[in-house]
Amino acid sequence: MNFEGLDPGLTEYAPALHPTLDPVLDAHLNPSLLQNVELDPEGVALEALSVPESVHIMEGVYSELHSVVAEVGVPVSVSHFDLHEEMLWVGSHGGHATSFFGPALERYSSFQVNGSDDIRQIQSLENGVLFLTKNNLKYMARGGLIIFDYLLDESEDMHSLLLTESSTLLVGGLQNHVLEIDLNTVQETQKYTVEVPGITIMRQSSRFFFCGHTSGKVSLRDLRTFKVEHEFDAFSGSLSDFDVHGNLLAACGFSSRLSGLACDRFLKVYDLRMMRAITPLQVHVDPAFLRFIPTYTSRLAIISQTGQCQFCEPTGLANPADIFHVNPVGPLLMTFDVSASKQALAFGDSEGCVHLWADSPEASFNPYSRETEFALPCLVDSLPPLDWNQDLLPLSLIPVPLTTDTLLSDWPAANSAPAPRRAPPVDAEILRTMKKVGFIGYAPNPRTRLRNQIPYRLKELDSEFDNFSQVPESPIGREEEPHLYMVSKKYRKVTIKYSKLGLEDFDFKHYNKTLFAGLEPHIPNAYCNCMIQVLYFLEPVRCLIQNHLCQKEFCLGCELGFLFHMLDLSRGDPCQGSNFLRAFRTIPEASALGLILADSDEVSGKGNLARLIQRWNRFILTQLHQDMQEQEGPQAYRGAGGSFCSSGDSVIGQLFSCEVENCSLCRCGKETVRVSSTLLFTLSYPESHSNDKTVKNYDFAQVLKRSICLEQNTQAWCENCEKYQPTVQTRNIRRLPDVLVINCEVNSSKEADFWKLQAEFAFKMAVKKAGGEIPKSRESALADWKDLGSPKGRPLCTSIEELKNVWLPYSIQMKLTKNKGLDVSNWTDGDESPLREEEGNVYVYDLMATVVHILDSRTGGSLVGHIKVGETYHQRKEGVTHQQWYLFNDFLIEPVDKCEAVQFDMSWKVPAILYYVKRNLNNKYNLSIKNPIEASVLLAEASLARKQRKTHATFIPLMLSEMPQAGDLVGLDAEFVTLNEEEAELRSDGTKSTIKPSQMSVARITCVRGQGPNEGIPFIDDYISTQEQVVDYLTQYSGIKPGDLDAKISSKHLTTLKSTYLKLRFLIDIGVKFVGHGLQKDFRVINLMVPKDQVIDTVYLFHMPRKRMISLRFLAWYFLDLKIQGETHDSIEDARTALQLYRKYLELSKNGSEPESFHKVLKGLYEKGRKMDWKVPEPDGQASPKNSAVFSTVLAL
Repeated sequence: MNFEGLDPGLTEYAPALHPTLDPVLDAHLNPSLLQNVELDPEGVALEALSVPESVHIMEGVYSELHSVVAEVGVPVSVSHFDLHEEMLWVGSHGGHATSFFGPALERYSSFQVNGSDDIRQIQSLENGVLFLTKNNLKYMARGGLIIFDYLLDESEDMHSLLLTESSTLLVGGLQNHVLEIDLNTVQETQKYTVEVPGITIMRQSSRFFFCGHTSGKVSLRDLRTFKVEHEFDAFSGSLSDFDVHGNLLAACGFSSRLSGLACDRFLKVYDLRMMRAITPLQVHVDPAFLRFIPTYTSRLAIISQTGQCQFCEPTGLANPADIFHVNPVGPLLMTFDVSASKQALAFGDSEGCVHLWADSPEASFNPYSRETEFALPCLVDSLPPLDWNQDLLPLSLIPVPLTTDTLLSDWPAANSAPAPRRAPPVDAEILRTMKKVGFIGYAPNPRTRLRNQIPYRLKELDSEFDNFSQVPESPIGREEEPHLYMVSKKYRKVTIKYSKLGLEDFDFKHYNKTLFAGLEPHIPNAYCNCMIQVLYFLEPVRCLIQNHLCQKEFCLGCELGFLFHMLDLSRGDPCQGSNFLRAFRTIPEASALGLILADSDEVSGKGNLARLIQRWNRFILTQLHQDMQEQEGPQAYRGAGGSFCSSGDSVIGQLFSCEVENCSLCRCGKETVRVSSTLLFTLSYPESHSNDKTVKNYDFAQVLKRSICLEQNTQAWCENCEKYQPTVQTRNIRRLPDVLVINCEVNSSKEADFWKLQAEFAFKMAVKKAGGEIPKSRESALADWKDLGSPKGRPLCTSIEELKNVWLPYSIQMKLTKNKGLDVSNWTDGDESPLREEEGNVYVYDLMATVVHILDSRTGGSLVGHIKVGETYHQRKEGVTHQQWYLFNDFLIEPVDKCEAVQFDMSWKVPAILYYVKRNLNNKYNLSIKNPIEASVLLAEASLARKQRKTHATFIPLMLSEMPQAGDLVGLDAEFVTLNEEEAELRSDGTKSTIKPSQMSVARITCVRGQGPNEGIPFIDDYISTQEQVVDYLTQYSGIKPGDLDAKISSKHLTTLKSTYLKLRFLIDIGVKFVGHGLQKDFRVINLMVPKDQVIDTVYLFHMPRKRMISLRFLAWYFLDLKIQGETHDSIEDARTALQLYRKYLELSKNGSEPESFHKVLKGLYEKGRKMDWKVPEPDGQASPKNSAVFSTVLAL
């Protein structure tokens, strides 16, 4: 309502309307009204006033039933009858909400919604109540718990809301738009532009949305599009209130007079059938509020701000005898509402009082209200009787005797101040990893305290190790600390430098001199690159994964097999794991475990990478194990070959699974044994006692045995005792795995110090064993250590540098004893050879890989892997047979000494994961790879789109007689959409530097026949369904429109990326040659590795060195007299054009036999392009170049 400029002679606009009104009682407040009201110490909460029992209310006539004070002196801003329970909600100008139960108006709940703004609208829902303030929408439970808090823009000034459906809300205000908010996702779904700003009232019928404007107009809008269908110019000044019932709309407001705005005593009534005004209704009060109260007739209730209430029929004359008075405590009535049952009316005044009028003492607010839940009453048990004859009676049960002296508790409150005990500080690691839902935060247990131990400390104890992975927040913390420069260059985080050519001029060979393939790091969640390399260089895993193929769209096993295939084909060029990571992001378990990082967290290094990669290690092994088990039996995929594993368990289970026996022994003697399997173990370190200052020496084998054969005391359910009892749980090994996977769990300075001290012990023992002497003091220089030698002058067999920071053995020996025990010992090549496995259950495990966390505050840290690459990999890639350790740091690959794989300087290089493999592992498994992709993947398949069958097909699938052979030509083109925009920065010199390229996703793939009678006819034209959010469809360049990739509304042949990927993989594997324009980018986004001899790219065929690349459109116009890519791109047209250009190239170059003549053709092409500014002329422009003298002369040459 707009009361500015109101005529003072007609009504009053009290200062109490201002939200900054001081909460004081009105001077004219009736004392008898507040004689039964009790104030709490703060003077806010008051009890309801009771109506005398002698009051008798006539049936059908409203009379005052109760009056209560919601908040003393603070004006009521809104009142609302709950639509689901017998409750009345009241909001104040101070942002406080109060609810009252039933016709007796018993206070149910009271809480603060906003600290500064008034509550402008209240809407009750099934599970809570919506509160609208100036720029904030809160959804709260009826008890006051926040369900969600949606902040609007600070410039918004909202006044009205309307619940259109069960989960859709319209919010309007003084701005020129109305917001549509989805209550399920708590997101803005639509923003409707409003021609006339200032929507302060909204109503709805079965035909229209009704919007009341501050300008005095009422607009009728379409329920679907929100467009204006009709508009009533009700008042010349401002609109005060309106209501809709059936085919009638009634409105009250202000008219413009010479002295300002004056309240108009004529109600405007409109017939919604004919969309015109009918006879105005003159009333005897100054109308500020009105509501239809349809019971037997469609009567109207008209309320003035001074408290006068009149009932009348909208089509009849107003009778002065039907006027009643509300008697507000304050000077003005501020709110008015009618219950859903039409049995109760609620008024709120400017002094914070609420008045309930009803037509019966037992009025109900709703026709069918559900039962309201109340807080349980406080039940205090009576004191037990005391037996004076009992000698062991506790003295605490005897009450303190009464005394006449002054007690300390009688000290005046004004002379004392509460001094609560200061809460202990929250662990910084918890705050860093905490995620919030509403006002509740949750975080994983950092395990920095012992179980059941919560020490109270006033001082925060700094944890040096936990802060290594964090970038200091202030410049003071960014000083040049020594550990920042300990990180060797090859271990630092590598980044790709992008230029205007993208990746074409980036020299990956500078970082990788080997023929092994690295992985690019710019893809979201690429922190797992090092673990992908570890799995790839496990020969049985590599072969198993590449033999796997199933029908599941997002199968990590299939995607990992496709990635391994690319790593096999690559000759030193880096690969991308984009498709694998795309499938990884869709798995709910990965998100639930916190493995999906936001881009900001990944770039800034906020995530604890060591913990993250260890959780990822456990997750990927479990997921692959499940994927392999689902494939058992006949192949699920129609184009898959034979299965690699025919046993009941998956090969992942055979490789990594360790069969364990868990024994639980209760103190009653009951023992329970349960057999299970585990895919990895976590190191459990010996606990150091605070009283014992000596540091014990442990070798790695002892700690590993303790971790595998774990023994712990815990509370567990005992079937014999039928309750939870202290139980001793032990774990015994029944079968050892072929690959022993260990998570190191070095997550705090305590574990880091343990590794450091054990490495010092191992160093001293190694030097003594070699006959060297160790300096006593730690301050001995490194140069002195290098000069150490044996007493006899013999040099040490190993350099000092190779012995430093080494605690991890290269090999371990494990033996299963007859009594289910396990013996673990460090093993070196000089030790006695173990017995054969089948004779003594003795196994030797060799270290195969270590994954380490590099701590670097400048870059946020990274993960790298040391991997021992076997002979088979060197034989395939380099033609040599030897083993070598390599460092894998994304696309940086470098040979390293084996000592580097086990050296951990805990100040910057922390172990995370260890892989030990059983010696001669490859001899146990069939390492042959049979390509599971068969020709049937090219046959016709059903579309995912529901509407596709109604449209004409754009391609003809291959018949069995048309299956391509090696060397056949296939025209290829792909279109893409953007998932993430490019991130770039503008330098001081005005040049643009790309920080992160845009993330593209393939949207359409087209393949056309390159020879035969059906040459040029597409046999693949697949639109790729995507579940990820598309930022830009690039319609001008891709031809993809919104909705084309949505299975519900698309009319295209829609399929999954995996299905189309298999078709392209089959074509690559049989050796076809792809012809296209710019295929390098196409294959990169599709995530395919294609041998160079199978790619014919027209962008390079018609290119001169150190010259610009020429577009397909210009080449088609110049050589083929075709004008393509007019308004948009079509991949079928582009693929056909590329094939024709290749035929033209063979014609001009005489199949490559006359390179000089073709060079002259290219020279003419570039001359023509410069003259035309590389633009194709319009239809009315320049003639075809075939008729031009330049082109004719060039052809003549």
